[in-house]
Amino acid sequence: MDPLEDVLTLLETRSHLSTSLVAGGRWALRFEAPQGVKFNAVRRGSCLLEVDGVDGPIPLAEGDCYLLARPRPFVLRSDPATTPVAAAPVFARAESGVARAGPGDEVFLVGGRFSFGARAQELLLDRLPPVVHVPAGSPHAETVRSALDLIDQELTRGEPAASLVAEHLAVVMLVHVLRLHLARDPHTASGWLAGLSDPVAAAALTALHRDPARPWTVAELAREATVSRSTLAARFKAAVGQGPLEYLTHWRIELAARQLREGSATLAVIARSVGYGSESALSVAFKRVVGVTPGDYRRRPARQASPSVASPS
Repeated sequence: MDPLEDVLTLLETRSHLSTSLVAGGRWALRFEAPQGVKFNAVRRGSCLLEVDGVDGPIPLAEGDCYLLARPRPFVLRSDPATTPVAAAPVFARAESGVARAGPGDEVFLVGGRFSFGARAQELLLDRLPPVVHVPAGSPHAETVRSALDLIDQELTRGEPAASLVAEHLAVVMLVHVLRLHLARDPHTASGWLAGLSDPVAAAALTALHRDPARPWTVAELAREATVSRSTLAARFKAAVGQGPLEYLTHWRIELAARQLREGSATLAVIARSVGYGSESALSVAFKRVVGVTPGDYRRRPARQASPSVASPS
């Protein structure tokens, strides 16, 4: 696995398609803070996006899409002068999966949201800026547009399992949006996500995620990245914010914590699966990172246990 795939799988990424929007003339809708990560794509026309806490409106043109990585209220509008109305009543009146705003139909948006497991905030969402805007002419935009075309086809043809296929295609779209963000704005990411933008750190991250149970050394990781040990250590620390072996410890604990939350494997089995030779070795590392023993962590309700795993900074 590569690190992005690994984290998205750990977070149980799911997509949920929502009602589309047709709008025209002068119109403005104010949306409450969404649950999860909201996404919209402009399939026709243009409009403005305003997000609470983000400076200035973001012009959206045909073919653009965006992600809202924070639960903040936002406004979609035709122009700055029109007073926004609440979006919820407009969407409550939707017919055949389409809501309508304003007197025209020159603007068409499709969208939905992504939901994740309990660790998403620290492992993924905190690593992203509040808004990730993907202009139509940017790299990966063609793949995003192709995924949206296929989503449209699935939803309009009504073939068996169309909704399931469309939701999987939306996850494909998310991956490409994240790739684009990493290529275009690496300085706005942090932690492991920022490391994917540095070739040296990315090579080490890929090796660690490919085989987290291996007893890695900095020298072995440096060979994976074809650099010296000092270069690997410096580049990894600068990009990710911590040393490679410290990162490995945190990632092993993430994997162990998931098994404790979701399965019934013994602590000895979990310890071996994540690279610790004994229960006691895992317990010591787990207590140091999480603050509680594996047994105490497993006994906690899921809603209390999940957020407590310390995340790399």
